[in-house]
Amino acid sequence: MLAVRLPESIEKRLDVLSEKTGRSKTFYVREAVLQHIADMEDLYLAHLVKERIDNAEERTYTLDEVIQELGFEKKELAGRTVRKRIKAVKKAR
Repeated sequence: MLAVRLPESIEKRLDVLSEKTGRSKTFYVREAVLQHIADMEDLYLAHLVKERIDNAEERTYTLDEVIQELGFEKKELAGRTVRKRIKAVKKAR
């Protein structure tokens, strides 16, 4: 369990939100923490990938390289053909 002290202004906002929606303050605090942790994880992982790219440990691919690797034609990218092609590529792997 974790206890968190919040400024009175935030607690009042949580009170109002809780009353208006019928959900507990705990629900909203938990949701806020989960969302923020997800954002921080994404940011942290993005920084790690950028470092690997900067250190030439990982490379990026141009759109043309991806299209070629997956066997697409550029005209296919506009329609349902893309979804079908992606399914076929996934099945083949």
